[in-house]
Amino acid sequence: MTDVPQFATAEALRNAPEEFQTACKKIVISHAINELYGSRVFDEPAIALAPTPYAKWLICRVAMEEYGHHWRFFELGREMGIPPEKMLPEKTNKKPLNIFALPLESWEQFCMIKAIGDLAEILQVEDLIHCTFIPLRNLARMTMPEERFHSEFGIEMCEDIIAKQGDKAKAKLQRYLDALFPEMVKFFGGADSKNNAIYRKWNIKKRTNEEMREDYIRRAKELVEGRFGLKLPAVH
Repeated sequence: MTDVPQFATAEALRNAPEEFQTACKKIVISHAINELYGSRVFDEPAIALAPTPYAKWLICRVAMEEYGHHWRFFELGREMGIPPEKMLPEKTNKKPLNIFALPLESWEQFCMIKAIGDLAEILQVEDLIHCTFIPLRNLARMTMPEERFHSEFGIEMCEDIIAKQGDKAKAKLQRYLDALFPEMVKFFGGADSKNNAIYRKWNIKKRTNEEMREDYIRRAKELVEGRFGLKLPAVH
């Protein structure tokens, strides 16, 4: 829709149609919860798993930025009038993403999580960079370079592991990929999502869940088969 109005501030949002307000709040709540949860269960624990001081330094940066993403969405949510308890995993009934239920086992697994997990997050953020709620658009644009760094960090670390350990490392990374990728595909939601239809109605997001999922599978295939020499598992 080309005639959807834009809302420049959190204050202006209060005068927006209720459906638009609710849609923006759902996105902010989801990002605030999942950025914090991922930081806790993957990024911060991975510091201890990192094999070198250099790797520890980089993952400290990743963890810092992921916590920062939570805080930015949390602060925007408060400006929008969202109760703080709705944006904290331990105080809400909203479940975090299914991938966070995977136990963190090793440095190799973590690197694969960052490589293809943050690739999925990049697609989500990409779809917000022209959002009609300007503060959310600006936050997406601020977050995007860091999300790209996080995925590229995982990619480069996976490549380093393969270069040093060869086929043994490939076999290990393939096992982690086989377990992780089917869960990542679920990240994009159902084909007939009412929420997605509302997001597109108000130009909060541009693409359907199916379009984003197909794009993700294409990019993931190019990455894991083109750069890692692994096999992307089939999903149904």
